[in-house]
Amino acid sequence: MASSTPTTRARAHSFNTAAAQYAANRPSYPPALLDAIESLAGRPLAGARVADIGAGTGIATALLHARGARVVAVEPGDGMAEQFRQSLPDIPIVRGDGDHLPLATASLDFLTYAQSWHWTDPASSVPEALRVLRPGGALALWWNTSALDVPWTAAQADRIERHFGVDGVARKNGDASASALAAPTGRLDFTRRRVRWSRRVPLGLHLANISSHSMFLVHDEESTAAFLAEERGHLLTEFPDGTVEETYVVELLVATSS
Repeated sequence: MASSTPTTRARAHSFNTAAAQYAANRPSYPPALLDAIESLAGRPLAGARVADIGAGTGIATALLHARGARVVAVEPGDGMAEQFRQSLPDIPIVRGDGDHLPLATASLDFLTYAQSWHWTDPASSVPEALRVLRPGGALALWWNTSALDVPWTAAQADRIERHFGVDGVARKNGDASASALAAPTGRLDFTRRRVRWSRRVPLGLHLANISSHSMFLVHDEESTAAFLAEERGHLLTEFPDGTVEETYVVELLVATSS
């Protein structure tokens, strides 16, 4: 078990050294998520001006662009921004973060945060969201969370927590969405929706996916390698054909500005 707890800042910046791994192995999001965003916002993404904040390697940005949005990405990390440019050279990306948005006042129809709102300070990011959204514009926050009602997923989350001595990766983002919903947000009144989906992936890709999370990236390679070797054995017992079915629940929060 790891003996110390890395800082939030260290975890936030850890992705820059593993951007290619992140891009190759992290799950995307189902079309039903974008349907839900449009439904809760009361307007289509097609033709809308959208900024995707903490865009990372562009997983969500690409989906918004494919939906017809006029999207710009905002990303603070060097490694993630470079990977974004390689993957999506035709989509503009600017450097910045949710606490200091490099965007014009009242310029956006949608402001989106995929897996990234929990890295912000709501005392700054909420006023910034209200500043850049047009009247009636929508702030959409979402997280892919592992479905803990699936027994093998819950067991894996427990093993991660025991090994690293921190909250399991399957729980962290669900807690983050609940915290965002409960936090005082001024004129923002969030509506919550859950979208369940799954994907089937090779065992190696699943291990690469979970090891791209910050709690793995900030710990020493020996500790991570030991966990992954043992976890491979657990998963082969559960999935002897070497194909893992990952089940997710996307936690979505949407609020519109006045």
